[in-house]
Amino acid sequence: MQCVLLNADYTFLNMVHWKRAMCLIAKGKVHVLRESEKAIRGAEGLVIQIPAVMRLIKLIRTLYKNRVPFSKKNVLIRDGFRCAYCGAEKVKLTIDHIIPRSRGGTTCFENCVTSCKFCNTRKASRIPSEVNMFLRVKAYQPTIAEFLLIKIRNLGLYDTLKDLGIY
Repeated sequence: MQCVLLNADYTFLNMVHWKRAMCLIAKGKVHVLRESEKAIRGAEGLVIQIPAVMRLIKLIRTLYKNRVPFSKKNVLIRDGFRCAYCGAEKVKLTIDHIIPRSRGGTTCFENCVTSCKFCNTRKASRIPSEVNMFLRVKAYQPTIAEFLLIKIRNLGLYDTLKDLGIY
């Protein structure tokens, strides 16, 4: 379970694990803005709600990265965990190079998409148009803001943050 951590000025800071969130609450470093439906049950009937959105009490300066680092996980998140060719989901996905590496293609966001094993094998070392395959998604380098928004939507916290006036 992940919790959204906002800076003191309500800007998005990070996603933290619920255990880290509980430590921040115990130390008095955050205000809880919204709680999730999930709770922790302790000894003697103690029930503590897990926070969904928290805000730091003190403002901290942040250094923002200028781009999302390339990784298989980040490509899967960008493409919504679906095959870019057939749209299959809940199957084992791989990374496919649109222009194959054997033909000079690079390993970057603009040349890589998620693909199921069947489509990846069918395409092999060819360009998609040579095998009558077409992309359902656009391969692009996401910005930090776009990537964070995708992650927040995947966690189901977008409506909560919208209600708070953050998005």
